[in-house]
Amino acid sequence: MATPLILDVDTGVDDMVALAFAVGSPEVELIGATCVTGNVHVDTVTRNTSLTLELAGADDVEVARGAAGPLDGRWEPFEVVHGPEGLGAYVPGHHEARISARSAAALIAQEARRRPGEVQLVATGPLTNVALALEQEPELPTLLRGFALMGGAFRSGGNVTPRAEANIWMDPEAAARVFDAWSGSSTLPLCIGLDVTEQVWMTRNDVEYICAPAATSDLGTLLGQAIPFYIDFYASTGRDDGAAIHDPLAVAAAIDPSLCEWTDTRVQVEPDGRWTRGETVTDLKNLRRTPWSNWPDEQNARVALEVDAATAMERIIERLRTLVEAKALT
Repeated sequence: MATPLILDVDTGVDDMVALAFAVGSPEVELIGATCVTGNVHVDTVTRNTSLTLELAGADDVEVARGAAGPLDGRWEPFEVVHGPEGLGAYVPGHHEARISARSAAALIAQEARRRPGEVQLVATGPLTNVALALEQEPELPTLLRGFALMGGAFRSGGNVTPRAEANIWMDPEAAARVFDAWSGSSTLPLCIGLDVTEQVWMTRNDVEYICAPAATSDLGTLLGQAIPFYIDFYASTGRDDGAAIHDPLAVAAAIDPSLCEWTDTRVQVEPDGRWTRGETVTDLKNLRRTPWSNWPDEQNARVALEVDAATAMERIIERLRTLVEAKALT
């Protein structure tokens, strides 16, 4: 039986790919897509999310608008990475987004409460909506079947500053609240950071293979125009021909944790340092359990250390291609 899944997104190119991958994964039933300001403003995120789901053949998924900005009000878009509309070179045109009457936080809290122990939550943007859902339902960590997030840089530097990864940097206060809420939980959040997502790359050849069955279909056009823009950004930074597929890996690892090697640990989020805002300080050496440490002892994260990149990438590519193939038959 498929696991009910809520995907919290800031759609963005790689969030768009993550949504399509979730739709194409038989292990889960995507029941909700909650939207948060991150890569682009939440209004654009909501439009992009609704459009992606429609083109992927999942327009029955509930789409909920969430936080319009971080808890402290500061926000900067990443147009150079994802394009002004958030979907690379793809121009959405007019799309009437289907928006739920529920807020994103309400959808998360209410569905977890309605189906205790059943719903999986995956967050691939700033954690603002999850923090707000915790305000509505403090027992969220015990009500969810599982929680996974793409965020943090646990053993390496960041991608928006030398110390911070973009999702955590965008709203460190929300991230700190979320990690604190899961402190001592029996089901720790699966944290997929830059340490592993930057090992999983999609190339132009991969995009051509995915789109080949129906390259001119609406879905093929979306993938074929959005992802190469993302690859072009990576090329502009001196990287090889390809782009790290951060958010789809978080969904893949939530579905199949065996894709990664994990360690249970403690993560603290730096909220406001001049050079370290958004840093995920991770106690991988268990220093909190030494006599001189004043860190809380409880674990609050299951952090990915390594990934079977080849298997993960193969799975993502094949499921996207299968979705595109379905368009060739319609």
